[in-house]
Amino acid sequence: MIERLLSNILAFLFAAGIIIFVHELGHYLAAKAFGVRVRTFSLGFGRRLWGFRRGGTDYRISLVPLGGYVAFEGQDPSATRVEPGDFLAAPRWQRILILFAGPFMNVALAVVLVAIVFMAGTEFVNQRDLSSEIGFVAPESPAAEAGLVAGDRIVALDDEPVDDWQQVSMTILTSPEQPLEVAYERDGQRLETTLTPISLPRYELGEAGILPAVLTRVRGVIEGSPAEQAGLQYADALLSVDGRPVVDIEDFTEYVRPRAGEPIEIGIERDGQRQTVTVVPEERDGHGAIGIYIARFEFQRLPPLEAFRESVRYNADTTREIVDFVGKIFERRISAQSAIGGPIQIAEFSGAAARRGVRELLFFMALISLNLFLINLLPIP
Repeated sequence: MIERLLSNILAFLFAAGIIIFVHELGHYLAAKAFGVRVRTFSLGFGRRLWGFRRGGTDYRISLVPLGGYVAFEGQDPSATRVEPGDFLAAPRWQRILILFAGPFMNVALAVVLVAIVFMAGTEFVNQRDLSSEIGFVAPESPAAEAGLVAGDRIVALDDEPVDDWQQVSMTILTSPEQPLEVAYERDGQRLETTLTPISLPRYELGEAGILPAVLTRVRGVIEGSPAEQAGLQYADALLSVDGRPVVDIEDFTEYVRPRAGEPIEIGIERDGQRQTVTVVPEERDGHGAIGIYIARFEFQRLPPLEAFRESVRYNADTTREIVDFVGKIFERRISAQSAIGGPIQIAEFSGAAARRGVRELLFFMALISLNLFLINLLPIP
């Protein structure tokens, strides 16, 4: 318990410190570029704990680590005298750019963080790149009660056309306890049903019990194994085993384990063509195995230019989702409770992301940075 709390605090201070520093640095650099004197550059609020003075600016770390600020000389609109170098002495367009520089630095930070993850390597898949085909339906879930099954492809929700899984996910997420008219295709036929997502208790968001159809692929074949003898190859997509859809890695493995010495038929997709291969699992460590390494997502590293291009696309999609999410709060389709979280909740999420790994923490920091960008554009004190 103490270790978890400590990791939450450290992760929060690390994430918030970088995000706030970059934000305030944007204001600072823009002010310096236009010749506006900066009186204070502070990380945190309240009493000054530590710092130094240089070039007329007090660089400090303050007591309360829940934000930060840059203070300019001559910023008081009630001042009777304005001197060169004061904030109010700068032309209006320069003052606007100085104020907007902070939020836009948060966008730049989000792009850089996600690009770093893509360059380092990740199994992340953008939901906009996934089709609207259902890959798994949880038993007794709202989707199961609506009659949906794995293999159905959702084509419309409440008469709005659906093209990718991101649209499916966001519509369900923002429709807790609200009936959704679902149009879907099954075996070439267009069918309709009504799906009512349940409300997740803490955040009041929708949940329907479905997952996208992400192909489980062969990532390696052991030499001399039953899989190699049967002709399985790297990048083959595992579609079915003995006629049962392959839902995920665990589902496939659990089916094979008790069947050592028994022929099983595996449906695969290779180069866009579907075929079936027969494999006889061998006994290994007391259970059946066919000798392959499998994964749902392909681990990939992107070259710098492509990583930044994909990062821009990812952050643009995320920004649209945040705006759409906030819009549905104002429409009262979802509760404001689902979006409002204080420092304690952010610390919990930061710690959880950090414990899952650096990549998760960087993705989370990018999300918070984008939220800070949007919040600063709103006329909220």
